[in-house]
Amino acid sequence: MRKEDDRFIQVHEGEPLFDTRRKTGRVIAYRVFSASVFFCICCIWLYRVTVPTEIDENRTGLIWFGLYWVVVQSLRWNPVWRFTFTDRLSRRYGNDLPRLDVFVCTADPVIEPPLMVVNTVLSVAALDYPPEKLAVYLSDDGGSELTFYALAEAAEFAKTWVPFCKKFNVEPRSPAAYLSCKAKTSVLGSAAAEEVARLYKEMAERIETAARLGRIPDEARLKYVEGFSQWDPDATRRNHGTILQILIDGRKANTVTLVYLSREKRPEHHHHFKAGAMNALVRVSSKITCGRIILNVDCDMYSNNSKSARDALCILLDEKEGKEIAFVQFPQCFENLTRNDLYGSMMRVGADVEFKGLDGNGGPLYIGTGCFHRRDVICGRKYGEEEEEESEDTSETEMIKALASCNYEENSQWGKEMGVKYGCPVEDVITGLAIQCRGWKSAYLNPKKKAFVGVAPTNLHQMLVQQRRWSEGDFQILLSEYSPVWYAQGKIGFGLILGYCCFCLWAPSSVPVLIYSVFTSLCLFKGIPLFPKVWSWWFIPFGYVTVAVNAYSLAEFLWCGGTLRGWWNEQRMWLYRRTSSFLFGFTDTILKKLGVSESAFVITAKVAEEEAAERYEKEVMEFGVESPMFLLLGTLGMLHLFCFAAAVMRLVMTSREAGGDVHTMGMQFVITGLLVVINWPLYEGMLLRKDKGKMPRTVTVKAFVLALSACTCIALS
Repeated sequence: MRKEDDRFIQVHEGEPLFDTRRKTGRVIAYRVFSASVFFCICCIWLYRVTVPTEIDENRTGLIWFGLYWVVVQSLRWNPVWRFTFTDRLSRRYGNDLPRLDVFVCTADPVIEPPLMVVNTVLSVAALDYPPEKLAVYLSDDGGSELTFYALAEAAEFAKTWVPFCKKFNVEPRSPAAYLSCKAKTSVLGSAAAEEVARLYKEMAERIETAARLGRIPDEARLKYVEGFSQWDPDATRRNHGTILQILIDGRKANTVTLVYLSREKRPEHHHHFKAGAMNALVRVSSKITCGRIILNVDCDMYSNNSKSARDALCILLDEKEGKEIAFVQFPQCFENLTRNDLYGSMMRVGADVEFKGLDGNGGPLYIGTGCFHRRDVICGRKYGEEEEEESEDTSETEMIKALASCNYEENSQWGKEMGVKYGCPVEDVITGLAIQCRGWKSAYLNPKKKAFVGVAPTNLHQMLVQQRRWSEGDFQILLSEYSPVWYAQGKIGFGLILGYCCFCLWAPSSVPVLIYSVFTSLCLFKGIPLFPKVWSWWFIPFGYVTVAVNAYSLAEFLWCGGTLRGWWNEQRMWLYRRTSSFLFGFTDTILKKLGVSESAFVITAKVAEEEAAERYEKEVMEFGVESPMFLLLGTLGMLHLFCFAAAVMRLVMTSREAGGDVHTMGMQFVITGLLVVINWPLYEGMLLRKDKGKMPRTVTVKAFVLALSACTCIALS
């Protein structure tokens, strides 16, 4: 610890910078409820073991669901709430805060438009932080001249924007978000605001014109000749040398430092996607500003709360509990959600409930954005080892560029024991786990005013692709050397191990969900009962678990600020993810383990066509493209519809036996009926809609034929 820190401790000793609270009454009530559900689950297991059934798969599915439910309880068993005291931080440290380096990562100027990227950069450059202690680094893995040009333009605009934000204390500090803010403040309309709006509009027009034409204006090439001269004539996004340009050197001007970096890429070298970019940033920044604290954000996650850095420092600089915290994670929030969150992108319960439960068990996962790290910890320092003094080691530009070369990491510990881990689509999760296994804890902050706000997928395919990558990556962790089941044994608490497993089991959970939903419908179609009769005592635990778990889920969702329809959308996406994204993630991982395929990193698009955007605003589900995942969802949806319709027709045609069928297979009627209702947007897209966002005709026809064939085979068997 530094000498100046010791001085402040003596003055303000006993005044914590943050508070950790547990809501004992709520936790006890939940534990009682959880115990009652578990008792009924045990009764269901007993029923499945003692009472014979024609379908063994149904028994296996119920056992899996019960076990997975037990694992998930780790996320709700011991939640904590963190509260920071930024006023105490200011009294104790003033502006004598540690250097902060902010990393922004982008990779494709088409999918991630340069104007969006620079709005994120400008938002973090205007954080409520001593400007001379703040540096912002943009990693451009696409090696795009357009992105560099946009950042160079933003560097000029920052000279006006950052002082404007500081002077008038505006929020949010993304220019686009602020100037389009519906809740106009007194600053808007003033001469200063009008000047800022004019300058931003001119900058935005220049950037968007260059992006649309695909070329840089000649006058810009002359103005920023030092930067553009670093591009080789034959350079491509996958084959180019290191490009490094300090656009604003705050060390000399006593202001924010702004740096552009595009690390070297060569076809013969694996670049390790975002993890490789992060590690290059860590090394390069260590020779320029060497911030003791590192914040990394995705290029579409702008700063919505300028005080987020001070909130994080309240935890990291606390003299008592803060010493054991390696990183502070904020939730991923989105500005473009519909009222009822059509695609369940917010994962509201995860942000408001589950991550607080992880925090109570030792700390949340590192999710790859909106996270404040200690530099030396991400570089490998173990808990209990002495912290090294922060030092500026300014080197020549060419020497710094070598740190971002392709061969720098050869025969080194980068990607292994140092920096962000390699070898997994969700490198952030294993990096956080490795840090916690070195003795550190992490903390979760979810302030009322969201710290970082981004762009959620605006169509179903984007959302499913994103979830496929996450589930695949988490499952790969479970099967790798970093599996929490064995890698973390004895290093972190059992509750946190279970917490990691909740996410690592996303992909394998797809198999029992798929089997259970299909067999429930097909057995209803065939007239085979799977559950106890309604009047049987055995039906009570089945009914209680079904009603109690769903009722609690609804209450929890509403408590987190959601709507009834939003909860229903969440249930639909729960089903769609597990019967498409997670299933494909499971299959991909198994094939990779067998050496049949390789993992690929897919960037989620951040832009949408105008008509598609209008449908999204109206909460009309967007299909529009052919996809194997859509074919699977369409086939399952039609299968449930055919089975339910056939069962209803059987009831009508055999009215004398109708009462018996209802009592014998009542629960199957309810489950299959709910599956049909939840799939209504799917049926609309396949059969009723005429717009461009409907399900492609080829997918509809194939799904219809496959579902009908399955029903025919069952009927003839």
